[in-house]
Amino acid sequence: MRVSAIQLAYTDEDSQQTRIERAARLVRAQHGSDLVVLPELWSPGGFSYRDWGPRAESPTDGPTVTALAQAARDIGAYVHIGSVIEGSETALARLAEYDHDVTALPELPDGERHLWNTSVVVSPAGEVIATYRKIHRFGFGSGEPKLLEAGEDIVTVPLEVDGRTVALGLATCYDLRFPEMFRALLDAGAEVVAVPAAWPAPRVDHWSLFARARAAEDFMAVIACNTAGFHSRTEMGGHSVIVDASGTVLAEAATDETVIVADIDIDAIHTRRESFPALADRRLR
Repeated sequence: MRVSAIQLAYTDEDSQQTRIERAARLVRAQHGSDLVVLPELWSPGGFSYRDWGPRAESPTDGPTVTALAQAARDIGAYVHIGSVIEGSETALARLAEYDHDVTALPELPDGERHLWNTSVVVSPAGEVIATYRKIHRFGFGSGEPKLLEAGEDIVTVPLEVDGRTVALGLATCYDLRFPEMFRALLDAGAEVVAVPAAWPAPRVDHWSLFARARAAEDFMAVIACNTAGFHSRTEMGGHSVIVDASGTVLAEAATDETVIVADIDIDAIHTRRESFPALADRRLR
């Protein structure tokens, strides 16, 4: 399975429409890839909290999803569009009362915010086939935990590639720090996991380490697609990486906007699981 990870860079000066158009062009350039992955929250801005309200959208037919779905149709590939700020009708109506400034909202308990960091996967036909609401919110009481709901569901989605079905697991950024989530994805049948991210530069060494560790310990391939550039006073770490089920790096980016491409051998994942059946010795679940 050929995969592309698009390590986007953007600045605060870029409009959302400019970002969407550039991302769609980059996706259309990935002819020959079976799956294209983009970073987390590149359309609203990963750390651009004040932009989350006016840029909240439907994960099925919002502007980001619509444009990337068309790009998927154009090249006949699956596209993981990264993630968007999903807002329910209740949330969008409330935001309108506060000039769409999510940071100005009164503090609400979990379950009443109706905003999520939601990943979306579209098919080669441009149809939304999976959404995943980020389970682990980053911010230690501010940022995501204060503004967004936590997701609850482990999500995998079947991809039809060259006459076989490949189970793609979905995780987002901070989820990478929680090995129990990847073990749950394994138990749900995942063979490959896509991890879009807006992982900052100061902890990028952990990013690369965790991507390799999750792949090796769970005998699965990992496509970890990070953001590049600088926005909202935050330097992004880049270093997107594609890792096979042995923990071997197949492709890795530097820090600038770029695209990395690698071929993931799905048969090799199962060969490794069978030839070194360590997972059969698990005692704790």
